[in-house]
Amino acid sequence: MTATAPDAPAVAHFRFFALEVLRTRRLGHSFLRVTFGGESLADFRSGGFDQSLSLFLPPAGREHTELPSTDEDTWFGAWRAMPDADRPVMRSYTVREQRRTPEGADEVDIDFVLHGEGSPASRWAGRAVVGHRILAIGPAVAENKSVRFQPPAATDAVWMYADETALPAAAAILDRLSAGTRVRAWFEVPHADDRLDLAAPAGADITWIVRGSAGRERTEQVLEALRADGPAAARSPYVWLAGEAGTVRAVRRHFVQERSVDRRAVRFTGYWRLGASEEELLAEAYAGQAASEDPASEL
Repeated sequence: MTATAPDAPAVAHFRFFALEVLRTRRLGHSFLRVTFGGESLADFRSGGFDQSLSLFLPPAGREHTELPSTDEDTWFGAWRAMPDADRPVMRSYTVREQRRTPEGADEVDIDFVLHGEGSPASRWAGRAVVGHRILAIGPAVAENKSVRFQPPAATDAVWMYADETALPAAAAILDRLSAGTRVRAWFEVPHADDRLDLAAPAGADITWIVRGSAGRERTEQVLEALRADGPAAARSPYVWLAGEAGTVRAVRRHFVQERSVDRRAVRFTGYWRLGASEEELLAEAYAGQAASEDPASEL
């Protein structure tokens, strides 16, 4: 997951963690998994599903992340006051998996989308090697506000849409769903070999939308796939949508207006916005201009 707008995390739920790269593994054309370790991960408490955390990645030319303060009251101002050339890049990502090894070590997997040198996070991940160290703000308790996937108890089906930036979160959700959960999902990726082998409840129906170079506008392509291959009927579906903000809004509108899904049962998140840089989105967030993720907000 890429970040659009991190808030200063609640002290009771989040803290700084020191992470060290243990290994990397290419998953597909666009995906790279980075596995982190570190003694501080003994206190890391992922809530699973689409649990997010904030990574602080070193600026170009630096191997490790350094911050002037990790104190809960002063870190944010100190980070913002750093010179541009020295300030680590802060981005939100999904915890793909947290585990303890048989040897008793704690590990966390983060899946990065590789999309060129223009993205600081993509650039860092593509050059990450064993021993590189970064900092992160992550969950110290499993029940925290950065797990957005919260289906009501009466949910009888889960419907999902994600583009490549949200696919790690969608995959983590599928991993945690109970056996027998009815799942209908549409996953949009740029290349055919980005269609990953995902663990999911038996019978999960997944459609892969490969953008490639079809020439069609991406939102139109996604909506065509939704309309051509609709989900089975459900009395109380829960809809989880994440990816490019404009496409997410259009897909949400499709479910609410064309499929009569209660808007309160739709959780939507714009991870990025076409035509806007990550830094522009962060600046909007700091200024309080980020789009609402309230399921009850107006279309």
